[in-house]
Amino acid sequence: MLITSPHNPRVSKLQDLYTTRGRKKSGLFLMEGPHLLEALLHAGIVPQEVYYQPELLQRTTKGKALLEQLVHTTGLFDDQLIEVSERVMDALSDAQTSQGVVSVLPLALFDPSQIHAKRTPASRPVLLVLDNLADPGNMGTILRTALAADVHEVLLTANCVDCFNPKVLRSAAGAHVALPIGTNLSWEAIAERMALHCAGSLRVLLAEAGSPHIYYEQDLRVPFTLIIGNEAQGPSAEARALATLSISIPLANRVESLNAAMATGIILYESVRQRR
Repeated sequence: MLITSPHNPRVSKLQDLYTTRGRKKSGLFLMEGPHLLEALLHAGIVPQEVYYQPELLQRTTKGKALLEQLVHTTGLFDDQLIEVSERVMDALSDAQTSQGVVSVLPLALFDPSQIHAKRTPASRPVLLVLDNLADPGNMGTILRTALAADVHEVLLTANCVDCFNPKVLRSAAGAHVALPIGTNLSWEAIAERMALHCAGSLRVLLAEAGSPHIYYEQDLRVPFTLIIGNEAQGPSAEARALATLSISIPLANRVESLNAAMATGIILYESVRQRR
């Protein structure tokens, strides 16, 4: 199949998947770029459809290899592999420069239970809760860092930015493939997950500038929940109600706070350091 016109009805339906409403309505989302497609195929996840522009992919050695891999991917049939013109690829791209390939995926494939089932058994003491996080770049960076730090799961409150937002997907750089992410959760559901994770000894650490309790003074080797609040407004009242202790990162030179993604990384990697 070859699509040459950006006005093709199929193209407009795909463009709708870049909106939260379109994703919810269809149960589908888009992953753009060869790196993310490589991560999918490496994890054994076959997209529902792949739209590609061969000339763009063939400009790099990796792109050529990916194109060859697509043709021989088991479970990806000819009618799911759709060639498009450069004009169509530009219309499908959310990035400033088109990367030559866009994958269509069901949201259901990324249900946390399915991701947990694929993970290697290990002790993962950190349950991470993002409380009304608003910035897509922060969200994506945190998800990527959480995967690298081997977090047990990330839970997102209902008012967080959509983790399948294209900017989040780019910043996360494939973390969605291997990191369990619970989305659009009520605080009641989050509290239940916290209790289950901590197995009777509830430890909920709330990151907050100015707390007298320094993050590296805590035992981060045993199960605990870490809550990261909204970038501008800080933790919500619900987060404060569940917290058993607020913790802070020491700051010098009158710096009031750190970027949410930076602060999360510092605390998560203290837990990694302590475990090692």
